[in-house]
Amino acid sequence: MSFDVGARLKALRALYGLSQRELAKRAGVTNSTISLIEQNRVSPSVASLKKVLDGMPISLAEFFTMDLGSENKTFYGVHEFADFSFGDTVKFRMVGGSYRDRKLHMMQETYMPGGDTGGTMLSYDGEEAGVVVSGAIELTVGDERRVLTAGEGYYFSTRMPHRFRNLGEEPCVLVSASTTTTFQKGQAATVQPMEAAAEAPPEDPPHMQMQGDRTP
Repeated sequence: MSFDVGARLKALRALYGLSQRELAKRAGVTNSTISLIEQNRVSPSVASLKKVLDGMPISLAEFFTMDLGSENKTFYGVHEFADFSFGDTVKFRMVGGSYRDRKLHMMQETYMPGGDTGGTMLSYDGEEAGVVVSGAIELTVGDERRVLTAGEGYYFSTRMPHRFRNLGEEPCVLVSASTTTTFQKGQAATVQPMEAAAEAPPEDPPHMQMQGDRTP
């Protein structure tokens, strides 16, 4: 199912009683950025969308899964993961997306060739560890950079600026666990101003359009 990012952002902005100008000021972006996102004329990166949502504040998980049931379950079938995608190149699948008061985020992450968490380095409280299941991923943490392949892993403090991107020709799948506040309400990631792409004209290519799937 296609996820209407623009309509969701507009509805949440109205729920919080914020004008486009007010939200833009809180998030540190331009009014036109909010307008273009709400019209689905641009596709924000992971970092950029997080920056806008922090202006409310609301978490990425809540943004994509707020209409899921609130029952805390023990087991989750393949169709019960919370799915959210950024364009056609980055997809996250979260175990227990609606779990209340979570302390851990368990994710299956898929990066297609060219997939990138964004030109802006992310930084926020917590720790993250992961293992590459297939393919290869370039991970930058602070001044360190390494390409990890299947069977290799990582562990770092998410206070360190970091970025994931797939520079290869094959998809990369990794499984990660984090105690980060990235997906928690009210906790702001430290990011730089929104990429210039947010001001791109409406003729953006189809692959840049942001899609998301939700499964109850």
